[in-house]
Amino acid sequence: MNMTKLADLRALFLLPDRIQQFKAQIQTQQQNLKQQFDPHHSVRNLLNAKSNFIDNILSVAWEYFLADSAQEHVLCAVGGYGREELFPHSDVDVLILLNHQENTELQNQLSNFTNFLWDIGLKPGLSVRTLEECVKEARADQTVITSLLEIRLITGNLTLFTHFTQNIDFHDIWSSKTFFAAKMEEQQKRYCKFNDTAYSLEPNIKESPGGLRDLHIISWVFKYHYKAETLKELIKYDFMPESEYNDLIASRDILWQMRYALHLLTDKHEDRLLFDYQRELAVQFGFIINKQNQNIEQFMQFYFKTVVGLERMNEMLLQLFSERFVCPKGDCEVIVINDDFVEINGYLEARSNSIFQRNPLNLLEIFLILQKNTNLKGVRATTIRLIRKSLGLIDADFRNNPQANYLFIEILRQPHGITHQLRRMNRYGILAAYLPSFANIVARMQYDLFHIYTVDVHTLFVIGNLRRFALKTHQKELPFCYDVFKLVEKPEILYLAALFHDIAKGMGGNHSKLGEHIARDFCQQHALSEHDTKLITWLVRQHLLMSMTAQRKDISDPNVIYEFASQVKNIEYLNHLYLLTVADIRATSHTLWNSWKDILLQELYHACHSSLRRNLQNPVDINQRLLENKQEAQTELLQQNFTAADLEKIWQHNHDDYFLRYATNEIIWHTQAINSCNKQDLPLVLLRSRTQNDSTELFVYTKNEEQIFAICTASLDQLGLTILDARIMTTLDQYTLNSFQVIERLGDIIPDNYRKQHICITLRQNLLAKKTLKPINIHRQSRQAQHFPIKSTVSFHNDPLQKYTVIEFISTDSAGLLSRISEIFISLDIQLHNARITTIGSRAEDIFYTTNKHGNLLSTAQKQTLTTILLDKFT
Repeated sequence: MNMTKLADLRALFLLPDRIQQFKAQIQTQQQNLKQQFDPHHSVRNLLNAKSNFIDNILSVAWEYFLADSAQEHVLCAVGGYGREELFPHSDVDVLILLNHQENTELQNQLSNFTNFLWDIGLKPGLSVRTLEECVKEARADQTVITSLLEIRLITGNLTLFTHFTQNIDFHDIWSSKTFFAAKMEEQQKRYCKFNDTAYSLEPNIKESPGGLRDLHIISWVFKYHYKAETLKELIKYDFMPESEYNDLIASRDILWQMRYALHLLTDKHEDRLLFDYQRELAVQFGFIINKQNQNIEQFMQFYFKTVVGLERMNEMLLQLFSERFVCPKGDCEVIVINDDFVEINGYLEARSNSIFQRNPLNLLEIFLILQKNTNLKGVRATTIRLIRKSLGLIDADFRNNPQANYLFIEILRQPHGITHQLRRMNRYGILAAYLPSFANIVARMQYDLFHIYTVDVHTLFVIGNLRRFALKTHQKELPFCYDVFKLVEKPEILYLAALFHDIAKGMGGNHSKLGEHIARDFCQQHALSEHDTKLITWLVRQHLLMSMTAQRKDISDPNVIYEFASQVKNIEYLNHLYLLTVADIRATSHTLWNSWKDILLQELYHACHSSLRRNLQNPVDINQRLLENKQEAQTELLQQNFTAADLEKIWQHNHDDYFLRYATNEIIWHTQAINSCNKQDLPLVLLRSRTQNDSTELFVYTKNEEQIFAICTASLDQLGLTILDARIMTTLDQYTLNSFQVIERLGDIIPDNYRKQHICITLRQNLLAKKTLKPINIHRQSRQAQHFPIKSTVSFHNDPLQKYTVIEFISTDSAGLLSRISEIFISLDIQLHNARITTIGSRAEDIFYTTNKHGNLLSTAQKQTLTTILLDKFT
């Protein structure tokens, strides 16, 4: 029996197991509410029921533990509990308002009361203050005065509570203007924490932009100024029509339902829509399970569209509040901009409700005006509302209007405000209306481990990154990008390429190819020149080319550079592709960009630039490249007291490939090390820092044996190191020169000499022992990675000179992965010559350059056998 009446609850205190009895009552009530929950109906009644139930428990506990003092002081609900919005695992925030300072007896009573609440599992957030202390704390901290706005009597001294609520004027403590400014600063800090976007893939229903906290901000500011009881009075004070208020409440109810479901699903106070819960919630909310996680994407798109609407209403209402509170009527400064718009207190306002009907082109013109008038802070709320109502005017005729096309391109050509206005256009629905293909990616989730934002937000972040390259204030972030950007004649070409590079995501098929067609249609419609059209469409089609080449191919190979340069064709295309590539990677996830990728892309840029400057004539002059590297190293070493005979002795057994695949400084380092050691001292293991890319280079020189690479990779794995790059070279007299670029597991550089010495000693000992080590599972798969199973795949192709069989292997990263692959190669008589190692989260994308034991390409039979074994071992 669910005993919620006060008399029944009081009776529980007479029982010896009262703690268990109260726990049982709470559990029973929780189960009853859980059974009543329906994701498709409002949870308002459930929130009220939980609050009323907790009221009853706290009331009887207050009476029991405070005894005669119960009516002398006041027990109040504050925060969400004060609003009667208790979710299944919400905090129970209470304020105890004292009639006088605590004495020993009262302290003991309150301590027993509080301990009891903890014992029965309520986890209260408790404040104990006198009336004077409340005023003092409220004066010092706006969060205190905010909590007092929602104070509600639970039980106790009604006279004291009435005196507190009726005789203390909060406006004497904080003026509306000051309180408003404090809440704006609070919201700005909260938005910054979430990168100013509601569109992260694991959003917080309560705290993310557009979440419930946005609604709380509206409520607090409004109620503080007007002493209003409910938000419905927004209609009374002419802040919004009833239809908009209904939309506001509908959005709130959706987020309430999601938060309620999330608390029930996790059985804890969890407000984050983590990948762990999205699938189950999608099913609960009626999104039918289908292939490729589409139900999850549809559910999250439903969430994103809800919060962006709430975020937009938050923007409008707070702006209107600002005008009323900060700039009272009569104090507004009005400046005429043109026949259609005026500036009011820094915000752009339509001079007539019919300006968009009369001239629909104003729906684009308004953003151009904002760019040209940098003093403007934004669009006035009434005009935002008017824009939203006028979106239907952007039809096929509008999109094909040359004047509209001109305005859109002009927005991208402005020296200021491009990123801000494109984000504003997206927020108001203009981008999706003007570019129907863009509507396809609005709030579209990318269900993978790499993209942490929806496609539209990622796209606008790419454009934002490109803009940063152009600004001297951000020059120090990426100085090379800043220098290259200065070579770009028409930045709008880059912005358009960024706008379209992912626009075909979710359409099925190759999004780069589909995006190319969409971009071409746009360029032709907007009368862009043939040259600009070709460049934009090529960038969209090839936007992954540079990152794939840098990260998955051996860019020290002149043939790779020639192949890449042949696709790029000229330096203008190279400049654009390089900038777009960097901007794209940096906008995908903050964890994807690092100094290693920075240096790789710069090296590829410079190599390709050099090749293109020679007009691709004789681009693969290997003998010239070999001679240049060798001569540069020789010149430097001769200055270090080496003789030509010394160098001939050390280098005589090196293949020509050695002088192609290693940079001059590496050849010098290797030569110095080999010259300084005796054969009996082998294996030689050395480390040096590479400050230019924040990595460490490890060099191993020893007598060649089959398991050298396997031992090295297993050892480095156990030492907690991530291998970025591996090069394997065997001399004619059967000595191995292996080099590895490594960083710490979490992406840091190796910190100190002690750590470096430990790595060298450990690896040398393992090489001397001549046995591979048993893998230790230090690869803890991230929580998110568990929801993105990685299908193992094996593919083969030959390098441009038909010298190596290139094996591309994708799988889940695991302990000893590289050493196990190496052992498989050994068992199949496959010789490994080079490796490119890429690990993103739990995804391993590794490239191996191989031959058979005779130095020839792998046979079809070897490929088939290798594929079978790899998929069997790593599936």
